Amino acid sequence: MADDKKDEGKKLPNKKPTAHKRHLQDEKKHLRNRTWKRRIQTARAQFEGESSGEAKTSLLATLYSLLDKAVKNSVIKKNKASRLKSRFSKKA
Repeated sequence: MADDKKDEGKKLPNKKPTAHKRHLQDEKKHLRNRTWKRRIQTARAQFEGESSGEAKTSLLATLYSLLDKAVKNSVIKKNKASRLKSRFSKKA
């Protein structure tokens, strides 16, 4: 009982700096991932909006490149990129 009164006045160790650092790292990753995903969405919209076959082929190559780079940078998983490539190739 007497020990409880002693502990009430003590502060717990402050773990804030590491949590703050993790939060900053997460924000950087979030911004980087959002940028990649936005680039993929833009390329996808251009691809789907194109009607001529020749232009669609070049946009498909650009889209493949973006997906491969996103996988390399751990923005999306390998199987998701494969699935998207398959779906886009059917539309080409």
